[in-house]
Amino acid sequence: MEEILKHNELSIEKSRPGRRGVQFIKTQAKAEDYLPASYLRGNEPRLPEMSEFDTVRHFTRLSQLNYCLDGEFYPLGSCTMKYNPKAYDTLSALEPFAAAHPFAPEEAVQGTLHAMYEMQELLKKVTGLAAFTLQPAAGAHGELTGILTVRAYHDAKKDFARTEVIVPDTAHGTNPATANMAGYTVVNIKSADDGCVDKEALQNALSERTAAVMLTVPNTVGLFEKDIREIADMVHKAGALLYMDGANFNALIGLAKPADFGVDVMHLNLHKTFAAPHGGGGPGSGPVGAAAHVAPFLPKPMAELKDGKYTLSGEMPQSLGKMKAFYGNMAVVLRGYCYLRQFDGETLKRIAENAVLNANYVRARLKGKFNAFFDRVCMHECVVNVDPHQMNGVHTSDVAKRLLDYGFYAPTIYFPLIVPEAMMVEPTETESKDMLDAFVTALEKIYDEIQTEPEKVKGAPHGQCVGRIDEVSAARQPNLKW
Repeated sequence: MEEILKHNELSIEKSRPGRRGVQFIKTQAKAEDYLPASYLRGNEPRLPEMSEFDTVRHFTRLSQLNYCLDGEFYPLGSCTMKYNPKAYDTLSALEPFAAAHPFAPEEAVQGTLHAMYEMQELLKKVTGLAAFTLQPAAGAHGELTGILTVRAYHDAKKDFARTEVIVPDTAHGTNPATANMAGYTVVNIKSADDGCVDKEALQNALSERTAAVMLTVPNTVGLFEKDIREIADMVHKAGALLYMDGANFNALIGLAKPADFGVDVMHLNLHKTFAAPHGGGGPGSGPVGAAAHVAPFLPKPMAELKDGKYTLSGEMPQSLGKMKAFYGNMAVVLRGYCYLRQFDGETLKRIAENAVLNANYVRARLKGKFNAFFDRVCMHECVVNVDPHQMNGVHTSDVAKRLLDYGFYAPTIYFPLIVPEAMMVEPTETESKDMLDAFVTALEKIYDEIQTEPEKVKGAPHGQCVGRIDEVSAARQPNLKW
């Protein structure tokens, strides 16, 4: 036990006076010669004193304590934590890309501009939209870009009375925040009993004040909006635009094009559908596409091909301007570009079909123990719920923590908000049937424990380096110092 605790010590606790990883030669110059005295420390900082070997072991141990996609099944619903091909990492790190300066002359970065231009064209092809910007640095940033594009569109028409954005309760949580941040009043509408948009509620909310309707497709309960064409017609009849949150596009790529639904503006997450690393705080990429009548208002510049040369065009007089200092997170864009270049349309279709198949396989296997809240065929993810009244007082958070003991990262829990005690599972197309069977078997064992040993589940996790913590205090009053 002492050895286990020693492994979990902080680096400062492993420190021993005089140990060094690197020995620096003391300089003859004085710090006062370079910096004002007010900027200088009075005492040396207290830093860990460790050998290089001890340091390597320390951080290797920390990395092994982390759950990660390269080590475990990571079924985070609404996040699409799929396999990221290592070849894409290598290609995006090639020096001509990685070392390119954003102020380099266009002649020196024709390869990067070529990739940007082709990526824009590929995104247009898979969505059917008229134009794409690669500037947004994340999904939520893409949402903000899209809604500001909507505002620029209405402002150009001098339609300043449109001050509201309608957001269903099955939208991603960032949608209402984005609309509010863009200066709009958010109008929330509830879903129908089938988990899709309540068309009557939508019709009642639409008015001459509506600027846009933000629709997540498929929505956060994992369902396709079956009335999407009718919804689009309702939105357009009111003079508003239909914004599609495309973060869940992994269920549609190769199968359907949002332009055919009547979508005016949408964002995509390259760090989800397009196999760039996701998680750990970034970087992300959230390109925004628009139909022809809205495209002139997208951010500038965009990559263009003129007279056989790739260039950044700033000739967009109606553009809302820039949304980022430069042109996007190129390392993520390049990974997404590799993904779309690797697969043809038929393969992309199979990718979406397998993502949908895997989610429905998990949903069907869990039926009778952890039931889907909306008992119907889902898309990329299935949302089940835990009923504490029927499970000896066990809650979703208990099941999630117990899964850690079985070697699985927990699914997204308590979201979407319209599902009580929700547990959202997205297997993606990159997981094998063997892995899905192992995951379902673990949940079946936990279900049996709930019936016979509920306290064991309520006390989980039991085999991790950290047990249960006060999560509320950890979030509101984090202790970030030793």
